Amino acid sequence: MLTTDVLIVGYGPVGEMLTILLAQRGLTVTAVERWATPYNFPRAVSYDGEASRVLAAAGVADRLGPVVESSGEYTFKNGFGRTLLHVKVTGDGPMGWPDSVSFYQPGLEALLAERGAELPGITVLRPYQVTGLVEHDDRVEVTIAGPDGDEVRAARWVIGCDGANSFVREHLGSGVTDFGFTYDWLVCDVVPHEAREFKPNNLQVCDPARPRTAVSAGPGHRRWEFMRVPGESREEFESAASVWRLLGLFDITPDNATLERYGVYTTQACSAGRWRSGRILLAGDAAHVMPPFMGQGMSSGFRDALNLAWKLDLVHRGLADEALLDTYQEERCAHVQHAIRMSMDSGTVICETDRAAAAGRDAAMLAELRRRTARPRTRSLLEPLSGGILHSGCEAAGAPMPQGRVEVDGRAGLFDEVVGTGFVLLCAEDPDDLLNADARAFLDALGTRVVRIVPAGAPVPGSGAAPTAFDLDDVYLPHLKRYDAVAVLVRPDFYVFGTATDPAVVPALVEDLRRQIRRG
Repeated sequence: MLTTDVLIVGYGPVGEMLTILLAQRGLTVTAVERWATPYNFPRAVSYDGEASRVLAAAGVADRLGPVVESSGEYTFKNGFGRTLLHVKVTGDGPMGWPDSVSFYQPGLEALLAERGAELPGITVLRPYQVTGLVEHDDRVEVTIAGPDGDEVRAARWVIGCDGANSFVREHLGSGVTDFGFTYDWLVCDVVPHEAREFKPNNLQVCDPARPRTAVSAGPGHRRWEFMRVPGESREEFESAASVWRLLGLFDITPDNATLERYGVYTTQACSAGRWRSGRILLAGDAAHVMPPFMGQGMSSGFRDALNLAWKLDLVHRGLADEALLDTYQEERCAHVQHAIRMSMDSGTVICETDRAAAAGRDAAMLAELRRRTARPRTRSLLEPLSGGILHSGCEAAGAPMPQGRVEVDGRAGLFDEVVGTGFVLLCAEDPDDLLNADARAFLDALGTRVVRIVPAGAPVPGSGAAPTAFDLDDVYLPHLKRYDAVAVLVRPDFYVFGTATDPAVVPALVEDLRRQIRRG
């Protein structure tokens, strides 16, 4: 019986990402995908700055150019063409990446698969389908149906990344909370025959007669979506004649564009009640599904993957108790509820078909637009963690850690690139004066990056064991000052574990991390 550390069911973008993040940490991973070839059309079309940071951690940031472009701007207009909301996406958000990126999903999946093929310890089986799971104290026996019949493999852990109709979730018997947000939308993926500038690059038309969307789907690709309105049959709505009639509202015709695919999907908003049972876990759409209006589906799945990867790594290396995995759902489920709520709120604005209600919405949004014209607004959905592995009584605990450029030993770039990822202890003083031998040994066992941060242009501090990072963008020292902190301990998923406001309590901060990951 072949054994792997982790068996992942489903090899879409979240399954690919999780496979890479685990393999980079030295675990063996088998991914099982039921389809012989990747799905050749886009589903998601945008992701956020946090997802960009995870992609960089997975080693693909320098390959993304051909399949991504900055989202640029998002504009909501009403049925009369008046602007209700305008959001300009910043080129360098708090994560060190644009707050929103438009992308071509088949191209991104191909790059993730390419990265996975470079790493040792990864096996991808397709077309194979998981048909049975039997859990034991130390493993899960997985029955897999393939072209040559059934086989059984053993895995220490099984993770279901197999989508909204997840077999793994069904096996767990996990109930699903449905938030009841269902609308039919016709999705049209289009390739214009000639390069063409779309202003704005991403548009929501909040027209009660026909809510509709026009957005980038990555370089050379566009997506138009149209909502089915009351009184319209689905058969009439999804006919080819209807597709071209609706695309004609945007001057898209068979003469100037190729229709790659079209189809009707029904929006959903739901979350699984249980994300872990023993050695079996869920991630991505298997655990949660949300409306597409804030572009948070895949981004949330990437957050799942990184949260789960570093915790499984610590358990695998014997540095953490298995109870650490219970914090996965505790942290991610609460975080996902925020994304679901925001997606539903945005969808409620867009999907309104009652003319009187739409008029009231327009009046409220126009008044709000007038109030905030003086202060730019971004689309960042960064949200702090509200529980889990966090230093109690610490104001900064759970906050996303921003990223800026630093210089170390003459090399300049984004912090993650120059210093590295994983646990980070960032100190405003010499770490040798802040850490005792026990704290240092524990941090070394975790592979923690212990760094002293100093202002750009400051004299190089005296010799010490820790590298010195110059704060080129003035991001880190103001962040420490904001919390009156001499040190900040950051988790591998870029959330703050906690800060120390006094040099004497830095060892206690480290000890609290040790206590929490070894609880149970």
